[in-house]
Amino acid sequence: MSTPIGSDVARVDGRLKVTGAARYTADHPVDRAAAAHVVVSAIARGRVRAMHVDEARRQPGVIAVYTPLAPLPIHAVPGFGENYAPLQDREVRFRGQIIGLVVAETAEQARDAAAQVTVEYEEAPARTSLSAGLPGLPSPGMSPDGPSPDPTLLAPGVDTIDDALRASAVVVETTVEQEAQSHVAMEPHGITAVWQGDDLTVYSGSQAPQMYAMLLATRIGIPSDRVRVVSPFVGGGFGSRVPVWSEAALAAVAARELARPVRLALTREQSIVLSGHRPMMTQRVRLGADRDGTLNAVSHESAAELPAVGGWPEIPATETTGVLYRTRNLAIDQRLVTMDTPPTWAMRAPNEAPGAFALETAMDELAVALDMDPLELRLRNYTTTVPSSGQAWTSKRLDECYRIGAERFGWEDRDPVPGSRVDGDWLIGVGMASAVYPAHAEPWPVRMQLRDSGTVVVSASTPDIGTGTYTVASIVASDALGVPIERVTAELGDSALPASAPAAGSRAAGALAPAIQSTSRVLIAALLDLAVRTEGSPFRGLDPSALTYREGRVEAGADSASFAELLGMARLPAVEATTPVAEPSAAQLAAHGFGAHFCEVRVNRFTGEPRVSRFTSAFDVGRVLSARTARSQFVGAVVFGIGGALLEANPVEESGRFAAGNLGDYLVAVNADVPPIDVTWLDYSDTAFSATGARGLGELGTVGSAAAVGNAVFNATGIRVRDLPITLDKLIGRGETSALHRV
Repeated sequence: MSTPIGSDVARVDGRLKVTGAARYTADHPVDRAAAAHVVVSAIARGRVRAMHVDEARRQPGVIAVYTPLAPLPIHAVPGFGENYAPLQDREVRFRGQIIGLVVAETAEQARDAAAQVTVEYEEAPARTSLSAGLPGLPSPGMSPDGPSPDPTLLAPGVDTIDDALRASAVVVETTVEQEAQSHVAMEPHGITAVWQGDDLTVYSGSQAPQMYAMLLATRIGIPSDRVRVVSPFVGGGFGSRVPVWSEAALAAVAARELARPVRLALTREQSIVLSGHRPMMTQRVRLGADRDGTLNAVSHESAAELPAVGGWPEIPATETTGVLYRTRNLAIDQRLVTMDTPPTWAMRAPNEAPGAFALETAMDELAVALDMDPLELRLRNYTTTVPSSGQAWTSKRLDECYRIGAERFGWEDRDPVPGSRVDGDWLIGVGMASAVYPAHAEPWPVRMQLRDSGTVVVSASTPDIGTGTYTVASIVASDALGVPIERVTAELGDSALPASAPAAGSRAAGALAPAIQSTSRVLIAALLDLAVRTEGSPFRGLDPSALTYREGRVEAGADSASFAELLGMARLPAVEATTPVAEPSAAQLAAHGFGAHFCEVRVNRFTGEPRVSRFTSAFDVGRVLSARTARSQFVGAVVFGIGGALLEANPVEESGRFAAGNLGDYLVAVNADVPPIDVTWLDYSDTAFSATGARGLGELGTVGSAAAVGNAVFNATGIRVRDLPITLDKLIGRGETSALHRV
């Protein structure tokens, strides 16, 4: 049979999803489940003086009310996510912190009773402004040996990066700012906790079920092998479903205390506050170049929010400015500012998307200063080794992405003069940017079975968060074992299954594929061994090396039997294998995905309204396993970037409150905001990365796409907007200095 790898195979879980049969967190049927609702703080910092809960307890259906004065026993897990435990003290660390839990017979009863809880506070000054905390403290970079300082590479005879900049013929300085952004996955966060004796089963959307089980067990004080996390379908994650947040531990302990299952679903606003956000940040990039465009000095400084309660330490320059362009001198300085805000966490392309916006905006400004084509500037500074480390890559074909993307987009027709293309009331501009994202090659196990029904089962704890993991696993198993894809079943998203790759960091498919391939070889060997040992088998007594496996059948000479027939002869329901010893890693080589974005925007001359009208992206990710899901991921990632460029922001008010606590106020890109998006990829295998040759791709398309939009806006209007999102007020207010006309 022909290989399904790289083909446009339909999603194997598609019918389940469109018919509503796929079960998400709140869909799992559980008998006698009580409902919980959290009570959250109304101040940003201080202390709970008193909580009045008698009226809440009197409400219909109320089972229990928990507060810091009547707590549930929960432990903190410093170092990953939040560094505190809810209800264990009266301290208020941020606005929206959980300070109470109401459990009732129904969700409506729990919600209504929670509204009856009143709180008295002792309020304290809160740090809610990033600018007030600048310059912040240095963020430790990471190396295989632990924390390391940000890199500074200076040419011989150069004392500082400032000296290198002063010695450059042309210098540009770009400072960009970005408000907090929120994950707002379609499925709000929630959990259903069910105890059976000392064992806990949790139904919850998770990007890493094994990690979730371990962290939850630590927070509630039981061995990790007593916790099972079931997460077959996840309604979006974007990073927010990697940690275990406070509501999960509270629901689990409440279920234990009440001796009945507890289901807790956060509201949209609670999800936005309590499940992490992309930190607010400011970045300054300085580029110094020769007149011919050769980079002489690159400096990237950043300062980002890091809440006192813990969260994601933002380091936007390491995997962008540290890897993209050749330069004689490089300096990176990344800092963190302690704030009294809700926990931050990784959000799709967490460091790289904001880092690329700063760098690629600066590169466009340098191209303007040099009167050079922005694409030519990038090619002139193309690097074949990592500038900050000198490592070679497993593979890098970014130059091909530039060429193919430019041809498909029609970049050669670009007019470099801002405001020169006009169509009625609309100014038209084009822009481009590079994309880069690290690839991960850690070995993870899977379990595989050949069953007497003639089917194949692939089992792994890796969940499918909407990216197509069920389809990719089925495609690779079908290819490795030579059976039709409809006879392959993928079991995913359960911590009781082999501890496979998390659905985070664009690593799931690139890790599962080589594991499935190597496990398939072990499984075939086990089948051949069974064939020569089984009574009644036509191969009994033969040397296994004399047998051939092909497309689900064992053959030797004129004899042939399917694996289902052999299992029937052996009276076994299945033969199985687990991933053998890990393949050698590519630790000595750097591994990244690359891409090139080309964008066209239209800006209304009178209102300043920006609209993306056309987008083309070309990607270098090694071997693509599933054309349909890859295309979906690339398009979705670009849409993510368009939303970040034009719409998404969740400012923190002085009171510590997020200004956009719902999907009416927090704007994301919808159909009307999304133009035709043309995506393509190079078709080759990166065998230096893995035997399968496939690198991750999910987050890559988000990196640089916002910068391509911003650069196109400049080309359309002559206005450089450096602070995201690029909204019409930032354009129309400066119309007198651009191609825009004021009304």
